[in-house]
Amino acid sequence: MKDFGSFFEIACQQRVIFYYVGYFSQNVVAAMADAVRLQLEMSGVSGATRRKLFSSFVEMAQNIIHYSADSLTPSNQDNHELRHGSVCISEKEGQYLLQCANPIDAEVAEGLRKRLQSLRSMTLDEIKRAYKDSLRAESPEGSKGAGLGFLTVARDSSEPLEFDFQPLEGHSGKVVFNLKATI
Repeated sequence: MKDFGSFFEIACQQRVIFYYVGYFSQNVVAAMADAVRLQLEMSGVSGATRRKLFSSFVEMAQNIIHYSADSLTPSNQDNHELRHGSVCISEKEGQYLLQCANPIDAEVAEGLRKRLQSLRSMTLDEIKRAYKDSLRAESPEGSKGAGLGFLTVARDSSEPLEFDFQPLEGHSGKVVFNLKATI
């Protein structure tokens, strides 16, 4: 009990609005989205900020469902996926931080790093243009969303996206992908 009390106290100190760790499915994300939407409305967050937080939250959750390497369903299953990860929304000095983490295959990390580094160097106008271009383009090989997820989160973020990859202890060939957006 003491450990949970400590966790609760830290979450309050860090101004955590929403936190979930576990298996994600479309149903779980829909329930979380309802809770996040209501929490943001009740907290008096402005409409524009709520929209950005909500769309980025959904994109992060969808990325976990589609790409987490920890799955209770077969990796080739594209429907009713159940995959592990975490997502957190917190407030700090008037800004909102969205963070997510999930395991991925280590071989995927370098391509993801290059893609996110490129995105970090783009201006907002370039991000918006890339978003529009992606809407017209065919989905890239292996993508389940025409590559729009990271563009959406980057477009909504007030600062460049932050990310890193950490080795996953006891799981050779896997790393934990961490992504952070500031809104």
